[in-house]
Amino acid sequence: MKIDRFRSWLPKSVEALSGYSSGDFAADLTAGLTVGLVALPLAMAFGISSGVTPQAGIYTAVIAGFLISALGGSRTQIGGPTGAFVVVIAAIIAKHGLSGLLMVTMMAGMILLFLGITGLGNAVKFIPRPVIIGFTNGIAVLIASTQVKDFLGIRAEGAVPSEFIERMRYLWEHLGSTSPTTVLLALCSLVVIISFPRITRKVPGSIVALVLATACVPLLGIPVETIGSKFGGIPTGLPPLVVPELRLDLVIPLLPSAVTVALLAAIESLLSAVVADSMSGDRHNSNVELVAQGIANLTVPLFGGIPVTGAIARTATNIRSGARTPVSGMVHALTLLAIILFAAPLARFIPLGTLAAVLFVVSYNMGEWREIPMILHQEPKDIVVWLITFALTVLADLTIAVEVGMTMAALLYIYQVSRTTVVAPITSEAIEKARVHRLQDRTIPPYVGIFHIQGPFLFGAAEKLNDVVIDDLNLIVILRLRYMTALDATGLYAIERFHERLHASGRTLLLCGARSQPKRLIYTSTLPRVVGARNILPNITSALKRASTINEGFGGIGEEAASGLIEAPV
Repeated sequence: MKIDRFRSWLPKSVEALSGYSSGDFAADLTAGLTVGLVALPLAMAFGISSGVTPQAGIYTAVIAGFLISALGGSRTQIGGPTGAFVVVIAAIIAKHGLSGLLMVTMMAGMILLFLGITGLGNAVKFIPRPVIIGFTNGIAVLIASTQVKDFLGIRAEGAVPSEFIERMRYLWEHLGSTSPTTVLLALCSLVVIISFPRITRKVPGSIVALVLATACVPLLGIPVETIGSKFGGIPTGLPPLVVPELRLDLVIPLLPSAVTVALLAAIESLLSAVVADSMSGDRHNSNVELVAQGIANLTVPLFGGIPVTGAIARTATNIRSGARTPVSGMVHALTLLAIILFAAPLARFIPLGTLAAVLFVVSYNMGEWREIPMILHQEPKDIVVWLITFALTVLADLTIAVEVGMTMAALLYIYQVSRTTVVAPITSEAIEKARVHRLQDRTIPPYVGIFHIQGPFLFGAAEKLNDVVIDDLNLIVILRLRYMTALDATGLYAIERFHERLHASGRTLLLCGARSQPKRLIYTSTLPRVVGARNILPNITSALKRASTINEGFGGIGEEAASGLIEAPV
């Protein structure tokens, strides 16, 4: 048992060592080199659009890419910076600076570690699809909006506002400073990125566009803004190790942002792992994957990096390129490291307009736009949830959108669960019609009324028992729990209140048929003392016998005193 538990926490890279062959390495090497080249422009573009340097994006992809592949729970997952964090990172830097971002990243790493170790990370699977689509649509729009300035080559004083409405107003006001040369180069890059896969899928269109644009700028002397003109190029060599400044006074103010980053990282990494499973036929380990994501996010700030997660597009590219084990992800990271060590000086010629074109395509591909018609055919509540999440993501703040989205997800879950719960009387007609188990061929005494709870009796459904009209009930009420699938503290309290109302009116409550989880909760609570241990029975047969004993103790109840069972509003 202990050995199995230990194996359940082993990274996929360790499992892959068993039977690893030279053929596996050749396939992983090819895939790693390919996805490394794909990751290069994305890492730089995500770094620039997040408000940090392009080398910060590359350092992040190197360190996180290696750690996530080496320690993760997926055989083919590729980790690194993604578009989901661009808006959050830019907002954090604008408000708290780079030191605040590094703190947020490390705090998010600790949260991810906690989610992975405790298994709570699996809770992200319960987030409704409309909420996820709303986030994704909104993030895609925001990423595209941040690239308009570089795509058009707008030259204006001051920083671009972080709020969407203000950003659009700023771009409109400075539209007259658009550079036709930059627009032409960016459009050509966009055409190459979109059309090149029709020629061949072996070489990514973004790499072709990047190489062509980077070669043309110095050879033809094209006057456009480049990485060199804006950032001074990318330094050669390994990133310096710097311990971030930890400020305790910022922990609480930064906590909402850290939770947002952690949730986005958990959602995207597990979604990416699921996509990888469907493409490769493997089965990922969610908890191990989240632990790896946590370690990566704790490590990258030491090198000036930004938050990371699993990257769906790069993971898909990795699998299509023939990846078999996590070795391909480690090769991808080493490929980026080799570029930093030996080809960094060439990066200064990369035009920002081409990187903007790359991110336009990324934002379109990640937008899940094909899901919108499906959402619009759902129930009105799902459409409203999607619209609210999308609007808050774009117009307000992603942290607020995540908080509201998660709250709506919880409320939706409670609503759906409460709809499945039934609190209703069992009449003679119902017994005959539905052939209720163990009640057919039985006569319910005139002094007994039977109610049953069907489904989970949790805090979202407990009020259904409070709505029962006591005056309409018989002198002995049996509450049948055979079909109650779950119970919580609120449900227990509702049953106690139901007993108190019955007792105050001179009636007696019997409970019967509770299943394992409700039964355990009942007997560890005060309910046996309140209702009476003898009035909690194992089944309906013993409950009817107990009702008969109580009735005899009162000397019998006459027909005049015993009312028939009347269906109460529930």
